Amino acid sequence: MELSARNQLAGTVKGVKLGAVMAEVIVDIGGKEIVSEISKGSAERLKLKVGDAVTAIIKATEVMIGK
Repeated sequence: MELSARNQLAGTVKGVKLGAVMAEVIVDIGGKEIVSEISKGSAERLKLKVGDAVTAIIKATEVMIGK
């Protein structure tokens, strides 16, 4: 599938925590973790589990920088 988002990071699922409505997905990207909150239904439809190869796609209107 082709996407217009340019910020695509390949990684591996490190953890999936299903809640009543949402799911927290932890992805390891080169030794760093990124966390995504997605719907429980999406996590179940994708059958996400630890060890799965995934792509984190970041589409944002704002990027904040701190120092």
